[in-house]
Amino acid sequence: MKILLFKRKTIVLTLLVVCAAAILFAAYQSEPLTVSSGNVEERLLPIYSVDRGDEKIASLTFDAAWDDADTDLILDALAQYDVKATFFMVGSWVEKYPESVKKFADAGHEIANHSNTHPHINQISAEKVKEEITLCSDKIEQTIGKRPTLFRGPYGEYNNTVIRAANETGHQVIQWDVDSLDWKDLAVDDIVARVTKRVGPGSIMLFHNGAKNTPAALPKILEKLTADGYRLVPVSELIYTENYTLDNTGRQKRIQ
Repeated sequence: MKILLFKRKTIVLTLLVVCAAAILFAAYQSEPLTVSSGNVEERLLPIYSVDRGDEKIASLTFDAAWDDADTDLILDALAQYDVKATFFMVGSWVEKYPESVKKFADAGHEIANHSNTHPHINQISAEKVKEEITLCSDKIEQTIGKRPTLFRGPYGEYNNTVIRAANETGHQVIQWDVDSLDWKDLAVDDIVARVTKRVGPGSIMLFHNGAKNTPAALPKILEKLTADGYRLVPVSELIYTENYTLDNTGRQKRIQ
C-alpha cells in the first residue's frame, strides 16, 4: 500500500513538472507581451498659448453661447482701448442673434467656431464632430461672409478625434492659459486680479458673453494690460499657422 501511494505521488509530481516545463517552453517560444512606443497613439493637443519670446502680445477670447444682452457693453469696452478680440460662437447663437454677430464682425473682431449645438464633443463620433464644426462655420459664413479658421470645443473638451476632425475641416483648435472664471459670477475685482496676475507674453485669455460681471471687469483689465505694454490682438494674429511645434503644455513654438 505504501509503495502504491509513493508511486501515485511520484506520478502526480512528474505530471506537474512536465506541465510546468511545457508552459515555460511555450512562453519562451511565443512573442513577449510588450507595449512599444511605436504602438502608443500620440496625444494631440490644442494651442493653449504661444511662445512669442519677450514680446508683450496676447489675445482676449470670448465664448458666445448665452444671451446677447451685453453685446454693446463689450463692444464699447473693446473700442475704448482699441482692442480686437476673438469670439467663439455657437451655431445656434449665431442663428438666434445674427445682428450681434454682425456687430462684432463689423467692429473688426474675429469670429470663430464653438460648435453648432454645444455638445460634449469628446463623447461623439468623428463624423458628428465634423458635422458640429461644419454646420457652425456654415452659419457664420452665411451671416458675415467669412468662414472661420479657429475652433474651440464646448466646455474646453477635446481629444484626438476632435482635433483631427477640426484640422480636417480647416480649423485650428484653440484653448487658453488664462481663465477669468467669469462664468462663476466672481466679483469684478476678483476677475481683474485673476486675469492680470496670470497674463504673460503669448497668453490666450478666456471670457464669456452673458457673464454677470465681465462688462464691468473688462475696462479695468484692458487698462492694466495696456498700461503694462501689452498689445492685444485676435488669436489668428497671435498663433502660427505653419512651421510650429507644441510642447506638452500646448504652448506653440515656431520652428526656426
